[in-house]
Amino acid sequence: MRPTPERSRGKGPAEPTDTPVNALAALKDLLAVILRSGAPGLRWRLGGALTLTLGGKVLGVLAPLLLGAAVNDLSVGKSASAQVGIAFAGLIIGWTLVRFLAAAAPQARDVIFTPVAQAAQRRAAAEAFGHALSLSMEFHQSKRTGSLSRVIDRGARSMDFLLRALVFNLGPTAIELVIAAAVLAKAFDWRFAAAAVVTVLVYGVLTFTISDWRIAHRRALNDADSEAAGRAVDALLNYETVKAFGAESRAAANYEQALGAYAEAQILATNSLSLLNVAQAAIMTVGLAVMALLAGFEAQAGWMGPGDVTAAILILINLYGPLNILGFAYREIRQSFIDLEAMMALRRQQPDVAEAVGAIDPPSADGRGGAVVFDSVSFQHGARSQGLEGVSFVASPGETVALVGPSGAGKTTLVRLALRMIDPQSGHISLDGVDLKQMKVSALRRAVAMVPQDVALFNDSLQANIGFARPGASADEIAAAAASAELTEFIASLPDGMETRVGERGLKLSGGERQRVGIARALLAGPRLLILDEATSALDSRTEAAIQETLKRARAGRTTLVVAHRLSTIADADQILVLRRGKVVERGRHDELLAQGGEYAALWRRQTRGK
Repeated sequence: MRPTPERSRGKGPAEPTDTPVNALAALKDLLAVILRSGAPGLRWRLGGALTLTLGGKVLGVLAPLLLGAAVNDLSVGKSASAQVGIAFAGLIIGWTLVRFLAAAAPQARDVIFTPVAQAAQRRAAAEAFGHALSLSMEFHQSKRTGSLSRVIDRGARSMDFLLRALVFNLGPTAIELVIAAAVLAKAFDWRFAAAAVVTVLVYGVLTFTISDWRIAHRRALNDADSEAAGRAVDALLNYETVKAFGAESRAAANYEQALGAYAEAQILATNSLSLLNVAQAAIMTVGLAVMALLAGFEAQAGWMGPGDVTAAILILINLYGPLNILGFAYREIRQSFIDLEAMMALRRQQPDVAEAVGAIDPPSADGRGGAVVFDSVSFQHGARSQGLEGVSFVASPGETVALVGPSGAGKTTLVRLALRMIDPQSGHISLDGVDLKQMKVSALRRAVAMVPQDVALFNDSLQANIGFARPGASADEIAAAAASAELTEFIASLPDGMETRVGERGLKLSGGERQRVGIARALLAGPRLLILDEATSALDSRTEAAIQETLKRARAGRTTLVVAHRLSTIADADQILVLRRGKVVERGRHDELLAQGGEYAALWRRQTRGK
């Protein structure tokens, strides 16, 4: 198993960068998410958590004073042992109680505050995830899925860390330092307060300086970690390709090479962390020594008792507790701000395909297919030298329009435009007279269903995958859709029937079985526009013939857009569009196109030669 990046007295991903972050804006976003988190008893929980935190800090300073008073009474009360014993016991009981309350306050705070933190994380992650799903295909095609998932995960977890580190740790620790300095100055001498403040300030400056120097080591460590994780995920996702080319050992060697770079980076990061910890220990030790010497001189002069010496040293030791994680907290706070900003930047990302203000539902279909119109539609991909150019056609209700042409001709782009996965750069597309840009996206998704060439399924049961098209569909309706896609016999042969899990992306099924599940899913949706993108390409001849008959029945009264390479499957289409280099070069019915003797006829002859 690959090791995880080092952590300094804590947990959580860290990947420091030099990216400028607006801390105030990030905190404002954080507060906004908390306020809309919907946590039960949000306001009293926040107030209670802050009260417990501050109360615990105050009690932590007062506890050593009670112990010191007890020791002083014990040392000076030898003449009245019974009275001194009672006073000593009382002070010890008070010290024990105060110390217990100081230690229990953070635990009670966590009990009160955890529902708020979890609700805020859940709301932030859910909002970011939902927004990511709403973004355009161009965005998702240019992003690594794993990286996008980590942005959401890290951003959500950074909220909890920022709250606990800033509000419940560093902030109260600063207040504790002020209280401790005031108590030391009032109870003993200003020099004790100065020693405590100087020790903490030197500790903080040294920690921040070394932590900043360690950033480069941390970045190299996390870059190596990401590289190793990326290679592992790529190989596991594409395991079929790896196996097909006998590249298992090569993939493992690449992963081991990445782990080697990670190990070297881990050594440097660990060494620099050890330097930081040694420097921190040195400052702590010097501070305690100075405090002990001051207390000793004061005791020798008769200004302090043994208990006062104990109290002064314990107050400084109590301050050191939260400072132990200062280096980790400083680095992780910086990284948490970056993670939170990355998630908020994702939330601010605007989709290329957005629902217009005042978008409407399409008019009622009255049980018929939709009328689809492409009017001079053009679209140019950024990564391609050519795209669709001036494509126009009309698919009347109930008609079947077929798209044929060589790879790269623009068939897939045209399908994505019909689904409004992308928007045309010029021209218009309408369904039943309503421009797709003026239609509610949810209404469009209900009106259009697609069976792609490569059907991707969820790692769930067959019933869940088919029923995904229409939430709330009954088991009988799902079974009817499966029967329409010629799946009944296959499902009956499975030990778990409809409850059979299909594996990651449906890879436990054959290509033909996945396509039939995709067809069943589309039929269950009951769309007005059915898009078939090589929907039978993975089927054997017998099954394909049966599915073609099923699709003919499914197309009846429903507008259908068919992308096909095998022309025999679309010979009965009402209209065939021949695309080449993004343009419609021929159109008509099968017989008309054969009679023209053009590209369609030439393609038909090549496919039927020898039959």
